[in-house]
Amino acid sequence: MELILVRHGLPVRREVVEGPADPELSVEGHDQSARLANYLATESIAAIYSSPMKRAFQTAEPLAKKTGLPISIVDDVAEYDRLSNEYIPIEELRAANDERWLKLVAGGWQSDSDTLESFRHRVVSSLEQLIRQHASQHIVVTCHGGVINQYIAHVLGIATERGFFYPQYTSIHRVVAAQNGLRSIASLNEIAHLR
Repeated sequence: MELILVRHGLPVRREVVEGPADPELSVEGHDQSARLANYLATESIAAIYSSPMKRAFQTAEPLAKKTGLPISIVDDVAEYDRLSNEYIPIEELRAANDERWLKLVAGGWQSDSDTLESFRHRVVSSLEQLIRQHASQHIVVTCHGGVINQYIAHVLGIATERGFFYPQYTSIHRVVAAQNGLRSIASLNEIAHLR
């Protein structure tokens, strides 16, 4: 089977006083998602799954519309900072040399709901469950950069504090999963649909 992990499109910046920020997609993020849908609609996709976070769900919507498939929510592929009261695109933090960016680069872990170990466990467990449910099929999971990093690190058999590579917005990451447990990375950071 082929597991197609997709990072969400570019969201708006959101900082709130109470509750999770959970931003929606920006105008650019909606355009990225439409391009993604056109690109993936030619493939034989059996199911579409999404994180419950708005930016991931909205990324899946154009593909669901094109394919006629429903979007199933998987809570365990929500990002590690799902309860955070702010979302600032990493590019903004990097451009400003923000202290939060420097902490990320240094490997700092910031989560209101997960330890690194519990985050990785919930991500790997949930994706492996989807793999078992879809033998010999292709499925799409719209999720987050942290989720993709942890699952790919798992496949590669490496430990990572946070992330070891940067998934672009609406990038595609393909893992071929055999029934015997073998996992192979077919591609990382596919972004041809954004050109």
